Amino acid sequence: MEIIVDRLKREYHVEANVGAPQVAYKETFTKEVNIDSKYAKQSGGRGQYGHCKVIFTPMEPNGEKTFEFESTVVGGAIPKEYIPAVGEGIEEATKCGILGGYPVLGVHANVYDGSYHEVDSSEMAFHIAGSMAFKEAMQQGGAILHEPIMQVAVSTPEDYMGDVIGDINSRRGRIEGMDDIGGGKMIRGYVPLAEMFGYSTDLRSKTQGRGNYSMFFEKYEPVPKNVADKVLSAKTGK
Repeated sequence: MEIIVDRLKREYHVEANVGAPQVAYKETFTKEVNIDSKYAKQSGGRGQYGHCKVIFTPMEPNGEKTFEFESTVVGGAIPKEYIPAVGEGIEEATKCGILGGYPVLGVHANVYDGSYHEVDSSEMAFHIAGSMAFKEAMQQGGAILHEPIMQVAVSTPEDYMGDVIGDINSRRGRIEGMDDIGGGKMIRGYVPLAEMFGYSTDLRSKTQGRGNYSMFFEKYEPVPKNVADKVLSAKTGK
């Protein structure tokens, strides 16, 4: 990255704002909640009225779908033309969680009841009611932070194996196995991405420049509370 930024400046005369790498944290909630959300506003002329009751259920954050919306409304409690607006309001709200403003994974929302006003109801009112319902669900649903976990493979001469394993453990890593390779060992494990910044430099110094590694995204996992507290305090300044 440093080389590319330098070329941008020298060859193309393009200035670049460069900051520290950012980890793509996510948020989830951990328990089912039933929310009754009403948005009602009166301002002289025509008002706004949207009312929905929604059950929010956590889904597997690493599943194929990270958001699902369904309606089991019966009897016209909410007119059919307004129901999609509830889902759109909820889905829009999932883009910014309550802990650190990170996107929210693994949300199943079922709108099952509500009410409307003949004159004051609109798609926008139900959109806002859905958004409000989701934010309240996050408050009540035991929200937690998730972090990307990387699959890491490190090759090293056997003489340095102990130092490499100790370093991985110090990065909150989990060793999954080791294989014999020509001239040394291949160590396989899982390490949070947040702990991998600067790893190439550290690995070279621990192996006299003879170690190599590769890493690939594996999945999201909950962040330990002590680590989450530090991440969120740095993010929010509290």
